[in-house]
Amino acid sequence: MAEKGEDDQTVKYYRLSEVEERNSFKSTWIIINHKVYDVTKFLEEHPGGEEVLREQAGGDATESFEDVGHSTDAREMAKSLLIGELHPDDRHKIAKPPESLVTTVHETTSWWSNWLIPALAAAIVTLMYRIYTAEEEA
Repeated sequence: MAEKGEDDQTVKYYRLSEVEERNSFKSTWIIINHKVYDVTKFLEEHPGGEEVLREQAGGDATESFEDVGHSTDAREMAKSLLIGELHPDDRHKIAKPPESLVTTVHETTSWWSNWLIPALAAAIVTLMYRIYTAEEEA
């Protein structure tokens, strides 16, 4: 199904079921940010190895792609592999990335936990080193 996109260019839409079928060595498609990429010819060239792409084949690779922190060059190269977009009706079917498990603690820590504990640890290590070297000299 093709429709006009934002730039008045024809956009090819693919259903999720079509993408899911493309997970073989003959045809490997992945979804990144609702865009569909045919990475079949890129499998052997992928710097992270073809198995990385094969694991994501036929599904949503957005989280994995973003977690790796691909370079601007990699993102430009991906544009050459773009074949269309995931159909808007299927976008809700893709599992959303889990909420971050990192929590921010808003309590202020006291100076002793930032300075005193490391200073004491350094003093103990220094003392142990001096005792050790003094025993060797004797």
